Amino acid sequence: MTIEDPRIETLRQLREQVRLGGGLDRIHQQHAKGKLTARERLDLLLDEGTFNELEPFITNQADEMGLIKDEFFGDGVVTGYGQINGRTVYVYAQDFTVLGGTLSSMQSRKICRVMDLAARNGVPIVGLIDSGGARIQEGVKSLGGYAEIFRRNAQYSGVIPQISVMLGPCAGGAAYSPALTDLIIMVEKKSFMFLTGPEVIRAVTGENVDAESLGGAEIHMAITGTSHLNAKSEEEALALVRYVLSYFPSNNVENPPFIPSSDDPRRMEEELNGIVPLDPTLPYDMHKVIKLVVDNQEFLEIQSGWARNAIVGFARIGGFSVGVVAQEPSELAGVIDIDASDKIARFVRLCDCFNIPIITFVDSPGFLPGIDQEHGGIIRHGAKVLYAYSEATVPKITIITRKAYGGAYIVMSSKYLGTDVTYAWPSAEIAVMGAEGAVNIIFRKKIESSPHPDEERQILIDQYRSQFNNPYHAAKSGYVDDIIEPRETRLKIIASLGALRDKFTASPPRKHGNIPM
Repeated sequence: MTIEDPRIETLRQLREQVRLGGGLDRIHQQHAKGKLTARERLDLLLDEGTFNELEPFITNQADEMGLIKDEFFGDGVVTGYGQINGRTVYVYAQDFTVLGGTLSSMQSRKICRVMDLAARNGVPIVGLIDSGGARIQEGVKSLGGYAEIFRRNAQYSGVIPQISVMLGPCAGGAAYSPALTDLIIMVEKKSFMFLTGPEVIRAVTGENVDAESLGGAEIHMAITGTSHLNAKSEEEALALVRYVLSYFPSNNVENPPFIPSSDDPRRMEEELNGIVPLDPTLPYDMHKVIKLVVDNQEFLEIQSGWARNAIVGFARIGGFSVGVVAQEPSELAGVIDIDASDKIARFVRLCDCFNIPIITFVDSPGFLPGIDQEHGGIIRHGAKVLYAYSEATVPKITIITRKAYGGAYIVMSSKYLGTDVTYAWPSAEIAVMGAEGAVNIIFRKKIESSPHPDEERQILIDQYRSQFNNPYHAAKSGYVDDIIEPRETRLKIIASLGALRDKFTASPPRKHGNIPM
């Protein structure tokens, strides 16, 4: 009969303490708030049975003020690695049951270790954030811990995918870490981010606001643009992580996963042939255009509530993972403003970081005019879009569906910014400006001297539109590669993606560029 080593039982008991985090009472308090524990969240995020914990026996160190008497295994964060859909990821999950998940020097050390391991092994890092902020009792040590995390967020940006899932509070300087990552997912009514809390704002400015109205999920989706995806529950948020990672490669030297599609690659969508109104002033639904083109009408829109005149998100076309950029004609007629510029530029750079081809649907009358836009720096912000598309070396395919006027034509992945293939629909209007504006400038004197100025103006507008505001004029000069029937769009994109799959573009040697900020 084999006698079990009694030290094994000691290990089992310690592991149970590790598993309980801050203890049963605090776990019950977490559940009472409608929140899951760190370990429950990891169970939902990762493939069953794949989680391997690292450094579970690290404990909180003596604080400078001597106020924390108890010792807790893990020190407020669970770290390790596992798999999502069979692919390795590194993870950390802050444990609110241990000292409110506050960040200490040891917690920072644990988080930085898994970040370093993720970068060395070329796999994504996912952070589940639920913390009261810096551990005040540790003083400057906790601030130094945050700085170590921020530095790694910046160093590993564009090297491995970094995703932050907000599952509780994230206040003060702590909010900079998720802001530096590729994607932020928030839970409605449960998570919030801000640099300065409601109490401090009330004391300093006299403004009364609660945490949800100051930095809740809806605020960061609709107003600040900080949140990329919102979920109604923790379960939905964690499922979104699994889903969004399916579009990404594990690192910047791999191609994104190719998943054979059940959707016919030669499918023609007859509905597209009539989707653009004959009247150029009437809107149509660009979201519908996108869904009719992509595989199985599955489109994961990013930042859907912010800068709604611009559309960005992920899809598959013919099994290829792609990033989609477009204007929404039913929102501000699809004009590009300051927020839309920032939204588009960052998404293009995200796709370029991780070798995700970019499909651009263009229908924009130009940049939004106005004193507020000019004084707000629309030139600087619009230049970000130019920079992002010009710098991107991934396959770039553009479809001009209707208006492509002036600066909007140029910045939206025009052929001479390095776009590989540019298609135009018969409804495309490629020009410096709309026919009405052009005629009023060019033929002003002729119209004024006419005995029937309104009729003369309309005749000239019709002539200008038929001669210049059509894709054939641009095609004659080589500004588009082909004019296609809208129903052919899916087929043409799939063929182009296949031809561009092994695209390689050497960039000039440099440390890095200087994007307008």
